[in-house]
Amino acid sequence: MITRTVDLRSDTVTKPTEAMRAAMAAAVVDDDVLHHDPTALRLETEMARITGKEAAVFVPSGTMGNLISVLVHCDTRGSEVILGDNSHIHIYENGGISTIGGVHPRTVKNNQDGTMDIDLIEAAIRDPSGVLVYPTTRLICLENTHANHGGRCLSVEYVDKVGELAKRHGLKLHIDGARIFNASVALGIPVHRLVQAADSVSVCLSKGLGAPVGSVIVGSKSFIAKAKILRKTLGGGMRQVGILCAAALVAVQENVVKLEGDHKKAKILAEGLSLIKGIKVDVASVETNIIFFDIEESSKFTAEKLCKYLEEHGILVMQEGPLSIRIVLHHQISESDVQYTLSCFQHALTGVQDQNGI
Repeated sequence: MITRTVDLRSDTVTKPTEAMRAAMAAAVVDDDVLHHDPTALRLETEMARITGKEAAVFVPSGTMGNLISVLVHCDTRGSEVILGDNSHIHIYENGGISTIGGVHPRTVKNNQDGTMDIDLIEAAIRDPSGVLVYPTTRLICLENTHANHGGRCLSVEYVDKVGELAKRHGLKLHIDGARIFNASVALGIPVHRLVQAADSVSVCLSKGLGAPVGSVIVGSKSFIAKAKILRKTLGGGMRQVGILCAAALVAVQENVVKLEGDHKKAKILAEGLSLIKGIKVDVASVETNIIFFDIEESSKFTAEKLCKYLEEHGILVMQEGPLSIRIVLHHQISESDVQYTLSCFQHALTGVQDQNGI
C-alpha cells in the first residue's frame, strides 16, 4: 500500500493553498471581456509593475500567451520567427504559430545552457533583398528559464545582447518567461531588469508560483491592446475571471519567496542522486527547480521500468527518453519528501535501504 505521494512530474501539479481558495471565494469580480473585472485589473497592473512594462493581460495558459505574442509581432502571414530548436514554443505548443498564425519557425540550435549563439541568430535573419523568395523575419524568441535544458537561466547580459541585435535589425524580442521568477531568484536580479530588452513577455503563474490557472502577457499598451483582440479570437476572453486572478495574486505575493527553497531542494536531490550507482546527473547544471538525469545502460532499469517502480512507492516523475527522467520541485514538496524520494531511488537501483527507506 502506498503511504505517501510525492509528485515530481512538474511544478504545474500544485494544489491551491488555503489562502488561494479564500481569495477566490472572496474575489470581487465583473466582466473581464468588458474590461471591468477589478481583480483581473489588479493582477494585470501588478504584473506590469513587476516586469517594468506598460500593460498586461491575463490569459488562460502559457501556450496561449506565447501564441498571442508571436501573432501580434508577426501580424502578416508568412512572417518568420527565430527561436531555439529545443524551445517550448517550437516543441510543445502544437505548432500553433504555424497552424493558426501562418508564422514560419526558423530554428537555431540551443546550447546546453539554453542560449543560442548570437552569431547564429544573426545569420538566421533573412536578407530583405530576398523578399520575393524568403519569409520576412520579424521576431526573435528566447526562453527563461529554459525548461528542456534543465531550468537553466539566461543571464541579463545575454538577453541584452539579443535585444540589441533585434533592434539593430528592426526586429522584436519576445521572452517565454514561463519560469522567469525562478530565473530572477536564482540570478539575484529583479524580473524587470531580466526582461528589460524584451518587447513582450509571457509569464506563467501556474508553474513555479503555484497558482491553479493562468499566465500573463506584458508589453506596451499598443501591444496589449492587440493581444486582447487575439485573446478573444482564440477563445481566451473569459467573464468573471477575477476568481482565478485572485489566486494568482496570492501566488505572486506569497510564493515567490518560496522559490529559493525549491532550488535548494532540487540541488539536494540532484546531489543525492549523483551518489547513487547507476544514475548520471550533472549537479552543476541544476540552477533552479528542474533536474534531468540519465540511467546508466549497465543498470537493470530502463526509464519506463524505473518510473513504474517509483510510482508503486508513491513517487511520480516524468520519463523523457528510454534512459532519461525529469524531476521538477515545487513549494509543496518538503525536505522529508526529498529524502524519501532519494531512499526509493537508492533501494530501486542498489537494493540498499536506509533510515528514510521504504
